[in-house]
Amino acid sequence: MVPPGTGGGTPGVPCRCSTAPGRCVGAPATDPTRRDRYDVRTMSDTTPDPRPQPSEGPPRDRLGRRPRDLRISVTDRCNFRCTYCMPAEVFGRDYAFLPRSQILTYEEIVRLAAIFVRLGVEKLRITGGEPTVRRDLPDLVRPLAAIEGVRDLTLTTNGSTLRTLAAPLAGAGLRRITVSLDSLDDALFRAMSGADMPVARVLDGIAAAREAGLAPVKINMVVKRGSNEASIVPMARWARDAGFILRFIEYMDVGTANGWRMDDVVPWAEIVALVDATFPLEALPPNYPGEVATRFRYRDGAGEIGVIASVTAPFCGACTRARLSAEGELFTCLFAARGTDLRAPLRAGADDAELEARIRAVWGARDDRYSDLRSAGTANLPRVEMFAIGG
Repeated sequence: MVPPGTGGGTPGVPCRCSTAPGRCVGAPATDPTRRDRYDVRTMSDTTPDPRPQPSEGPPRDRLGRRPRDLRISVTDRCNFRCTYCMPAEVFGRDYAFLPRSQILTYEEIVRLAAIFVRLGVEKLRITGGEPTVRRDLPDLVRPLAAIEGVRDLTLTTNGSTLRTLAAPLAGAGLRRITVSLDSLDDALFRAMSGADMPVARVLDGIAAAREAGLAPVKINMVVKRGSNEASIVPMARWARDAGFILRFIEYMDVGTANGWRMDDVVPWAEIVALVDATFPLEALPPNYPGEVATRFRYRDGAGEIGVIASVTAPFCGACTRARLSAEGELFTCLFAARGTDLRAPLRAGADDAELEARIRAVWGARDDRYSDLRSAGTANLPRVEMFAIGG
C-alpha cells in the first residue's frame, strides 16, 4: 500500500508521500524549467507574488502562476446528461442553450488560441459540453495544430462518436484523447451518464481512438460515493489490462446544479488504497510543472493511474489553466462566477495587440484559489456550470 509516509518513486529509492498530491519527497525530481521555460511554484504556495508584472513574455498572476494550458469549449451542448455535470432534471428538453450566433466561430477560436500561445500557453485542450457534437470538428483541429508553439493538442470527450470521428481528428493533427467513463457496468453507466446508449458504444469509441493512433488514451472516472465507488477496482483492472491511463477524479462542487455534498466525495487516499490493495502501487513525480493529477505506477510495471484531488488536496498554487467558453468568455478558474468577454472586442474589430492586452490584464489580476478556500462559506457562491467551460 502507498499511504502518506510510505510509497516509492523509483525501485530502491524510498519515497515519502505527504497527505497532498504531487509532493513526494524522494521521488525522481523533475526539472522545473525542463521545457516550460519558466518555474512553477509549489502546489501549496498561495502567498502573493511580490515580483513586478513582466511587460513582455508570459504574464504572471498575483500568485506567480503563468498560463500554460488553455481549455477551449466549442459548445455548451451535450448528448449525455451526467448527474454531476448536466443533470437531466435541470437541463431538460426546454433548456435554452446558446444560439449559434453567440458561439465563437472556428476562425475566432484559432485567432484567440494563437494569442494565448504567444502569451506562453503550450497545451490546448478542446472541450464542451461534448465537443464532438459540433459539426466539422476536424476543421478546427487542423489550424490549431498548425499554431507554432503548441506542444500538445488534445480533446476530452464522452467517446460516443469516436468510432466515426477518431480517424478524421487524428488526420487533422489531434495528438491524443481523454475519454470520460465512470463505470463498465452498463446499468450504472446509463444511470450516471443519462445516456440512452450502452457502455459498449463508448468502449468501441475508445478502441477506435487507439486504432487511429491517438495516444496515450486517458480515461477520466469521476468517483461519487453511493454511486460508483464499487467500480474503482474493476475500472483499474480494465485500464491496466488494456494499457490505458486511468485517472480518478474526486466528485467536485462545480456549478450549482449537481446537488454536491462533501459526504459524496471519495477522498483520493481512499481511492488509491482500494487500487493498491489489489494492484500494489508506488508514487511517481509529475510529468511537468503544474500537472493536476497525482501519479502512481503499478509496481509490476503494468502502467499507471492518476488521481485528481481538487476537494481533499487542492493544487491551486500550481494551476496554470485558462478556460475559453463557447461564447468567448475567458475564465481563470473552474469554479469562477463570471468570465471576461473576448468575443465582443474581437467582433468589434480589436486587433491582436488589443486582445493580447486584455488577456494579459485579466491574467495579471488573477488570484483564484477556490479549492484552497472551500468551506461552508463558499457553498452558496455563484459558479459557472462545468459544461459551459469544460472540466
